[in-house]
Amino acid sequence: MIRILLADDDPMVRRHLTAILGSSTEIEVVGEARDGAEAVEEVLRNQPDVVLMDLRMPGVDGITATREITALAAPPAVIVLTTFDSDEHVLGALEAGAAGFLVKATPAEELLNLVKVAADGNVVMSPSAARRLIAQSSRADERRDAARSRVATLAERECEVLACLGEGLTNPEIARRLFLSETTVRSYVSRLLVKLDLTHRTQAALLAHQAGLLDEPG
Repeated sequence: MIRILLADDDPMVRRHLTAILGSSTEIEVVGEARDGAEAVEEVLRNQPDVVLMDLRMPGVDGITATREITALAAPPAVIVLTTFDSDEHVLGALEAGAAGFLVKATPAEELLNLVKVAADGNVVMSPSAARRLIAQSSRADERRDAARSRVATLAERECEVLACLGEGLTNPEIARRLFLSETTVRSYVSRLLVKLDLTHRTQAALLAHQAGLLDEPG
């Protein structure tokens, strides 16, 4: 069973999500929170696998709560919920360690599938959504320059693995793409996270886009 915590100040949204998630025999909603502070408390109390986190809540907001949760030992995957996929707050949440984001209007079947993807430790964000978020950021140039400086410290193979993460590929998919074993890919990903001071492969995917590793030539 995948254990889910819902964090949203709107009780109607929580009921809607509970109804969708409850339709799956593989998912259990183990707790709810009305703000970021409650979300952190509920994570410590219920040990969920995935947190669905609203960004805009009274008191402690979703970004702050995401940063606190992802700093825990063995943290759950945090997926932020937003009304619009161009919301710059989403970028802040991803940089704080969120595994990805979903718009609240995501169809039920897709929501269930993406929760399972996040529980498996994979990226919940399409490359096109990542590019759109970065392009619309008010600090796009600053972020690009900082990302390129960090990526410049990597070896060629490390850059290739990072670019694959930017595409949202899983470890088996990266292994097939680069003709490596899955064990070797896991080693590369772990080493990249340490070397770049990141906590989640979604942050690595975002960095790949910010550094332009997936840009078309020319």
